[in-house]
Amino acid sequence: MTTETIRLAAVIGSPIAHSRSPALHRHWLETYGIKGFYVPLEVSQADLRDALRTLPRMGFVGANVTIPHKETVLQLADVVTDRAALIGAANALIFRPDGKIHADNTDGYGFIANLRQHVPDWQPQAGPVALFGAGGAARAVISSLLEGGAPEIRIANRTRARAEAMRAEFGAKVVVHDWVQAADMLNGAATIVNSTALGMTGKPDLRLPYDAFSPNAVVTDLVYSPLRTAFLEEAAARGCRTVDGLGMLLHQGAPCFERWFGVRPEVDEATRAAVLK
Repeated sequence: MTTETIRLAAVIGSPIAHSRSPALHRHWLETYGIKGFYVPLEVSQADLRDALRTLPRMGFVGANVTIPHKETVLQLADVVTDRAALIGAANALIFRPDGKIHADNTDGYGFIANLRQHVPDWQPQAGPVALFGAGGAARAVISSLLEGGAPEIRIANRTRARAEAMRAEFGAKVVVHDWVQAADMLNGAATIVNSTALGMTGKPDLRLPYDAFSPNAVVTDLVYSPLRTAFLEEAAARGCRTVDGLGMLLHQGAPCFERWFGVRPEVDEATRAAVLK
């Protein structure tokens, strides 16, 4: 008999069958020869509290959290990092040996790391940022950009009140624009970000005055299904450097994997291929 511990981790959400995180972590477990498993768990809001208290007793060392639980877990965790509290959401949980649940957010790190991997000379402070959308992902994006020194973040959302709430929380560097006046926020923007679901498979495209894009801009889409959205194709046609959203998923997973399994994984082409397969 062996007493070797097999570590378990999960991704929790509802729905969850679409998640590519299991393929990502399975690839890393196999690559580094680690005995462990990472599984998708569909958990309803009503069952979330019970699930989080049960998983550590079943041998789970942590979990990723996705829609619709990212905000709720902040109230259920015992320890919340300053970063997760600022963003107002957590995507990563660590089940500590003392039984406490530690909540963090690695989405902002994943966003920045993805841009720097594909556009090595990109810098947040290069100029104004134009950001479309004001959901949970946008909060992580704003937080990471401000931390990196972005001078101004221009934000537009179809429901203006959500964008106004972002400005109230993150301060005067966040400037709200009306959704129908996108051309104004694109003027001189050095970085352009789509954090909405528009352009995702089955959704309408994000319609913008693409001729207003500066050819020097770096353009990224948080959507990764499809990898090349119409938003990215239009930007590329105007000379912009473009970055798809898959890398954000990969990079946000790396610090989680390290905390749960003890190895910092590399995000490389083999990783992308394993997740896309």
